[in-house]
Amino acid sequence: MVVSTSTLITSGSRYQSLDVLRGLTVALMIIVNTPGSWSTNFSPFLHAPWHGITITDLVFPSFLFVVGNAMAFSLTKLRERGPQLYFQKVIKRTLIIFLIGLLLTAFPFFRIADSGLVPFDFSKIRIMGVLQRIALCYGLAATLVYFFKRRVCMGIGAALLLMYWGLMYFFGDQGPDPYSLEGNAARRLDLWLIGAGNLYRGEGIPFDPEGLLSTLPAMVNVLAGYGVGSYIRQNGGNSKTVRQLCFLALILLVLGYVWDVFFPINKKIWSSSFVLVSVGYVTALLGVLVLVLELKKLKGWAYFFEVFGKNPLILYVLSGVLVRVMLMIPVGDVSLKSWIYEQFFSYFLPPKMASLTFAISFMLLVWLVGWVMDKRKWYIKV
Repeated sequence: MVVSTSTLITSGSRYQSLDVLRGLTVALMIIVNTPGSWSTNFSPFLHAPWHGITITDLVFPSFLFVVGNAMAFSLTKLRERGPQLYFQKVIKRTLIIFLIGLLLTAFPFFRIADSGLVPFDFSKIRIMGVLQRIALCYGLAATLVYFFKRRVCMGIGAALLLMYWGLMYFFGDQGPDPYSLEGNAARRLDLWLIGAGNLYRGEGIPFDPEGLLSTLPAMVNVLAGYGVGSYIRQNGGNSKTVRQLCFLALILLVLGYVWDVFFPINKKIWSSSFVLVSVGYVTALLGVLVLVLELKKLKGWAYFFEVFGKNPLILYVLSGVLVRVMLMIPVGDVSLKSWIYEQFFSYFLPPKMASLTFAISFMLLVWLVGWVMDKRKWYIKV
């Protein structure tokens, strides 16, 4: 997603299925990130409390998978131009996306208190985050892709999943559950390297679901996307490709759910079984998209998602900025976001439906900005 805003093209053929998958992930990320109220939401649009999986848990790994898809097209030609230009581009993109993530974390760089404006305390900034993870996964995966062939990259990915399992088991709490929130090895490493003051606290204690150690298995989602994208690039969007994608998805899902018995499926520690299952589901979805768009030529509905796919990074960042601005603006005793939700959504709809309808409406607002950008040929590249 973050490596290019152009359509995915090879040999003069446009793979609309990959474009649509990219846009779909952006749309879903905006929906799950901006409910009308976090306390009244349908359970599929919430993350699993700990072990387990929901639709929402699949959105971010699908995002990383799409990053890998794009790499299969954008980095192939770049690699042919030599290591200096290749790594100049990769390092630049990695640093820019990481910096954008930090700035989005700190935005709007102040808070309003009774005493007036209080500047943001950068000494307590959350170091890691969604965009920071995307940046690191992209940079690491792009480095492997430069030095190794696709098959070797897939082998490295498998080895990383096994290694991560071992690290989490042997260096986690040696009580009944080494994969617990309090005692998992990923949290222990972050506490040691980053410190409690710069970690996410959404779980009630310092713990970052986008921490350093769990970035390794997350990078495998990018490598998997690269492998699938490379296969489509070489073989095209045909019936054989659909069969192969569905077969691969089935194998990954079976392996993932079997591994769940020993290393539970868990998005927050990005367990190895979670990687297999999340790649399995998005690969199956991609197979369906190839069937519908490339084979059946049922394309009339696809443009909606392509709008998100053409400016994915800027639209995702815009959604985060816009919702924070809405939370800052007071309307009486509540924020603008709460006032809009109460006056136009929860007043007329049942609580859970109101929350979802607000999220969809917000996503459509961001889509409208993307539509204007597309009509004016404004494409923001990193």
